[in-house]
Amino acid sequence: MSSAATPSSRRQQKPRARLFVEADLSANLAFELDKDQSHYLRSVMRAQPGQTVLVFNGRDGEWLARVEAVAKQSVSLQLEKQTRAQDQAASVWLCFAPLKKDTTNFAVEKACEAGASRIWPTMTRYTNSDRVKLERLQAVAREAAEQCERLSVPPVEPPQSLDALLASWPEQRPLIVCAETGAARRPLLSALGDLAQSGAPNKGLGVLIGPEGGFHPDELELLARQPFVTSVSLGAHILRAETAVAVALGGLQLFWEQAAQR
Repeated sequence: MSSAATPSSRRQQKPRARLFVEADLSANLAFELDKDQSHYLRSVMRAQPGQTVLVFNGRDGEWLARVEAVAKQSVSLQLEKQTRAQDQAASVWLCFAPLKKDTTNFAVEKACEAGASRIWPTMTRYTNSDRVKLERLQAVAREAAEQCERLSVPPVEPPQSLDALLASWPEQRPLIVCAETGAARRPLLSALGDLAQSGAPNKGLGVLIGPEGGFHPDELELLARQPFVTSVSLGAHILRAETAVAVALGGLQLFWEQAAQR
């Protein structure tokens, strides 16, 4: 007897693709993918009718969908069942100074993987890049969410100055500033422990990562005057800015996971 997979067994294989879509998702819904996603499934993944993919929209959880039709310019799907309900992810806003070239993309990608719920490029005195391609960064966040199996895609906000960020910051939301120098720096996990006891993280947190050259002394003084700011250290070594993004958000994620298990 041949060991080759039959058409029915092939249809039971794990979905090969996972896509973020804008459509509302519900049982038996049929819809057509946009041009880029249709091209991806048709030309890159070689999708055929009957194969399955996973889709999510940040509101309605994750759904298993079957490829209904593959045309020259479009691919249509029909939803079969929900595979995961929408979760209530921790509200963590990442603010970081844009970096040169692909390192900004890397920072956004790692921020998405580590659970940031909102991403804010923040201009500081020593920021070494004044170009922020929002459309590209949002695409990076979407692709990262598709790959890491998140149920939402964090929005990438228009860049703003540090002064503007602090002026509009909600005071009930603690802002953790990762600084290489400055007064009153504490280890990240120690600071998180104190914030957890106060109940402050229940309203969400913010994390601010400075540029490669660090914060200007005037900026450190401005930050120290804000009642919602906690200045922390990420360890004994000086980290590249994009590395600091991953370390800080990874530390937050680990802290919350451990706290949930207690």
